Amino acid sequence: MRKSTPILLSVTVLVIVSLACALPSVSAPTQDVNSILGTAIMQTMVSALTQTAQVIVPVDIVETPSAAFTPIFTPAEALTPSPVFIATAVIPQVSVSVATNCRGGPGKVYDRVGALLIGQVAEVYGRDTTGNYWYIRNPNQSNGFCWLWGEYATVTGNFAALPMFTPPPTPTPMPAFEADYDGLETCAGWWVDLTLTNTGGISFESISLTVRDTDTENVVSMYSDNFTDVDGCEDSFAKDVLTPGAKHIVSSPGLAYDPSGHKLRATVTLCSRDGQNGTCITESIKFTP
Repeated sequence: MRKSTPILLSVTVLVIVSLACALPSVSAPTQDVNSILGTAIMQTMVSALTQTAQVIVPVDIVETPSAAFTPIFTPAEALTPSPVFIATAVIPQVSVSVATNCRGGPGKVYDRVGALLIGQVAEVYGRDTTGNYWYIRNPNQSNGFCWLWGEYATVTGNFAALPMFTPPPTPTPMPAFEADYDGLETCAGWWVDLTLTNTGGISFESISLTVRDTDTENVVSMYSDNFTDVDGCEDSFAKDVLTPGAKHIVSSPGLAYDPSGHKLRATVTLCSRDGQNGTCITESIKFTP
């Protein structure tokens, strides 16, 4: 193959020379090599593009009118408001099985300012440190408060959370007592027994007692520095002092007749010192044996 190449080249040259001699003499335009080369390249590129290009047929785009938008509102479900529960403090309440005094402080030394009766209910706001008294709204004063003894009280509600209140200062001790008819006894005569209860703030050391039969006007009296209970014909019990809160039975002087069915009146005087001295206070009761 390498030997045939020079021979082919020589034949080509001879052909070109022969043709040149046969043609008339025409001046050939001088062309820039670079221009010729660029034209050839451009023609090649156009030919390639012509062969590979695809015919693109324009397609008319028909715009379809969109449907008119109509908003649809669905009514919301009616909501029923949930009930709002407000926590309220439940105030404990107290009632009594026996009518009970209500005082200005937790103790009998304080003045009586009201009473809670059977069937009544009062609100409880506190208690004393001993747990024996409740601090309540005064049943007799809508804007007042007082202390109720808890012996006969029943408290309902959450009373465990009640505050402990400090009692007010005790007032100046005052003498006070209660006398109640206790019965009629006999042994070589007749006498009545009275139950004495010291409800005041001072002690008593002496007593005077008078019993009057208002039907016959008979009267018997006695004075003593002791508080003596005569029980039948043989036994007797005596106390020297009747301290605050103490209770004791005292027997009257004897009557020479049976006073059963008679209207009697007993007058009792208690004093803070022997011999009917010191501070004294008197109470009277009526009864029928």
